[in-house]
Parts: sequence; C-alpha cells; structure tokens
Amino acid sequence: MFKRILKWTGFAVLAALLLISGAVMLRQHRVFDAPYPTIVRSTDSTVLARGKYLVYGPAHCADCHGKVGNEAAVNRGEIVDLPGGRAFPVEIGTIYARNISSDPETGVGAWPDSVLARSLRHGVGHDGRALFAFMPFTNMSESDLTAVISYVRTLNPVKNKVQENEMNLLGKIIKAFVIQPVGPSGTPPATLPIDTTVAYGEYMAKAVANCYGCHTDRDLRTGAFVGQPFAGGFHVDSPVDPTHYQCVSRNITPDPQTGRIYGWTFTQFQERFRKGKLIEHSAMPWGPFSRMSDEELKAIYNFLQTVKPVHNEIKEVLIAKKS
Repeated sequence: MFKRILKWTGFAVLAALLLISGAVMLRQHRVFDAPYPTIVRSTDSTVLARGKYLVYGPAHCADCHGKVGNEAAVNRGEIVDLPGGRAFPVEIGTIYARNISSDPETGVGAWPDSVLARSLRHGVGHDGRALFAFMPFTNMSESDLTAVISYVRTLNPVKNKVQENEMNLLGKIIKAFVIQPVGPSGTPPATLPIDTTVAYGEYMAKAVANCYGCHTDRDLRTGAFVGQPFAGGFHVDSPVDPTHYQCVSRNITPDPQTGRIYGWTFTQFQERFRKGKLIEHSAMPWGPFSRMSDEELKAIYNFLQTVKPVHNEIKEVLIAKKS
C-alpha cells in the first residue's frame, strides 16, 4: 500500500513539474499592450540641443548604451556612438543594453517615433515584450522625451546585433510570472521650466537622472524597490570588473548620523559632481553627471534636503566578491 502511495505521489509531482515547466516555456514570449505616445521627432535646433545634453548628461544614456570599452571616453564627455552590447549580470541572468543607434537593421532606425516613445514611457518593447525596468524615464516630460528621441534619431547608424538577454532558470520563472511593464506613476507633465525649485529637483532626481533608482535598495530579481527612498544600500556590480567587485549606493537622505551629504553646502555638492568618478568600480555615471548644469544640480540639491531622513549606515561602499 505504502509503495503504491509513493508511486502515485511521484507521478503527481512529476506531472506538476512538467506542467510548470511547460507554462514557464510558453510564457517566455508574453506580449503586453500599452498606448503609443504621440511623440514626433523635431528638427528644431533648441530641441536637439536639449536632447544631446540629456543623452550625454543627466539621462546618461551613453553610460549604458555606449560601446563596450568606451567607458573612459564617456567619462571624459566625448560624443560616442551608442551601439549597445554592454552586459549587466544580475541574479536572474544577463541583460544586454540594446543598440539605440539609427541603424535600421540592428538599431532603432526603423522604429516609428511612437514605438520608441512607448518603450521609454510604458516599458513595452517594439515586439510587445516587457522591458526590464532599468531606465527611469516613464515620468519624463513630453518635451524632454521628444528631445531625447529627436536627438537619438541623429546618431550615427552602427551595425551591431546585440545578443538576446540570457535568463537562468530563476530568471525564466520570474519572466514568465512576475515581470510586468512599468509605466508612468501619473500623467507626465507636458513641459517643465528649468529652475532650482524643489519640484524641479524631484523631477530630475526621479524621472531623468535616476538618483532614486540607484540610491534606493531594490531586488534585482524583480526590479522591485525594497528600501527606503534615497537611503542607499543598493548593491551594483562594478562596470569594469563585475566578477570581483560591487559598489553599494550611499544614503543621500538628510539623516544627521548616516546621510552622506548631510551638512554639505551646495558648493560642496557641486564640486563633488565636477570631479567626476573617483572610485573606479562605481556604477554611478559620474562622467555624464559632471556635465550637468549648475541650475539642475542646484534643483537636485534643494530637493534632497527635503526628503525623509532615514537612519541607514552604509559601512562599505566597495565590496570584494567572494570567489
């Protein structure tokens, strides 16, 4: 009797595993629907100048989509091609930055403006798949999104077929059942005046420069935020040696004991940004950020003084991974 129960239990477990495995495989190519923003590229010189500033500055597109090996040039502020290919190893597999040059075959040259805008605004790729929430631009203003897309359209076409993301078993399960497109949290503004107000600083910190995305701890298996806003603790692999090193983001809340920039004057804040990257393994795009305008830096500084203080001591900024 016991052997019969054990036998049928084994069959039931095997059947369940086969069903789950089948469901995981069938759901690897899920497609999602999302509206197409009415964004149309512009050839206006002022719009293109704003787009160039964002792409190579605060929006730091070049930091991820630049050619592998061009990191030093990006940090120096050179205008580099953006053919993608950089690997981002995470717990669920490896994500590869896409080619966003104007090449019609391997880049985004053949995509309508609305398709590119949907990817940035709603996290849905040109083929309907959910994009991993690495880019913080879902709440970017209509005018800034137009500027970015307009400038990207002027980039040199670079033929570079980037390989597909590689998901391990955990990644395939999460992709099948967890990953969803991330869209805007509200109605994005049509445009915003560039000034030093707290409101504009919040926009820059959350919708453009992604201070929130890196200085808030998150689960890289799902992309979900698990820490207090701007309190640091997010572990990011080194962009130059991801096998051996990780950096941990700082607590940038105004906590008197553990806030990294507590008590800093704006001059100190500004000077730190102008120095660029000091820790080789830091994933923060110091090069692009070093070219941010004084006005936008001041807005971010003003906003950070207003966020909730969180006591969260970051004891180590650079961590050597165990081999």
